[in-house]
Amino acid sequence: MHIPYGRQEVTDEDVDAVVRVLKSDFLTQGPVVKRFEAAVAGRVGAAYATASNSATSSLHIACLALGVGPGDRVWTSPITFVASANCARYCGASVDFVDIDPDFYTLDPGALRAKLESARVSGTLPKVVIPVHLAGQPADMPAIHELSREYNFRIIEDASHAIGGRCGNKPVGACEFSDITVFSFHPVKIITSGEGGMAVTNDPELARKMALYNSHGITRDPAYLVNESHGGWYYEQTCLGFNYRMTDIQAALGLSQMHRLDEYVSRRHQLAVRYDAAFAGLPIVCPKRSAADYSGFHLYVIRLQSGASGPDRRTFFDRLRAENLGVNLHYIPVYRQPDFAQFNVLPADYPNAEAYYAEAVSLPLYPALSDEMQDHVIGCVRRALMPL
Repeated sequence: MHIPYGRQEVTDEDVDAVVRVLKSDFLTQGPVVKRFEAAVAGRVGAAYATASNSATSSLHIACLALGVGPGDRVWTSPITFVASANCARYCGASVDFVDIDPDFYTLDPGALRAKLESARVSGTLPKVVIPVHLAGQPADMPAIHELSREYNFRIIEDASHAIGGRCGNKPVGACEFSDITVFSFHPVKIITSGEGGMAVTNDPELARKMALYNSHGITRDPAYLVNESHGGWYYEQTCLGFNYRMTDIQAALGLSQMHRLDEYVSRRHQLAVRYDAAFAGLPIVCPKRSAADYSGFHLYVIRLQSGASGPDRRTFFDRLRAENLGVNLHYIPVYRQPDFAQFNVLPADYPNAEAYYAEAVSLPLYPALSDEMQDHVIGCVRRALMPL
């Protein structure tokens, strides 16, 4: 039996929702996309939402809306998927990183302050900082927001892992401490639209710009036309945009899944508690939760504490893969990717990220993981920890 680290759940209700779209007049841009945007915005407490074909696209249009371009600097966490950094590079900006908190693995406000102080002296302050809510655990957004006011940078929350979570007493996505928040609906995420992303904001001008960049840079709004309208058919491309639009087919699946969001996140927490109890006393560090926040729990990442007689991380990982478990590593530090060598990042400058990378393993965690399946995973972990 193969047990992956993550897996979508598609119900009959989801299938029926998609079939209704397939039998409708709209397959691409239609009313269901707008309904999905409204549902997500309403759920997270944001004023505006723009659905895209991926979270990567959403991150890109978020950067564009904030005016990121050549000569600008964008900082993010090194422990994330490459898209969190690539979105700035698509705009011609340079990328740098801020070390992670050793307990929660999100961008560390203390490290951020130190880097900002140095950057102010050298005249290299960032235009945008992109904190990543790794595995669903919100970054310390109040502290990061306070620094943004002092050092004059904008904030994009990469909440690809975190829909359904809370930052303090508000849903992740309320944008209380950021300009824009981005969600992912990839199949292994908390809910799925097959593939897709969404950017939410409370700023009407940012919302307008993201919608523009999302759809070829084209507008029909008379208030933003350069020339006088020639009729109801008239439109203008007012900037260089992209075809990043979500389809009604994707939106129908995502909208249907939204009804089970709380159920899915709750089940993830139940499974995490069972893992915590099972691994107590083992040479494993289980993921910590901030008392101030509520994690979306996209991933359950353990850290292996290798002893003199125990297996190293690679042996442990390979043993679990040999048991047909689809364990994974989230993530290789982005600066270690060959394509990022041009930014001359020194791994030694990120001791917490390096320590995390040396020990981390993501175990299976998804709502359809039964207690029996999880018990099998736990047994495999125990066997994989046996001395060499």
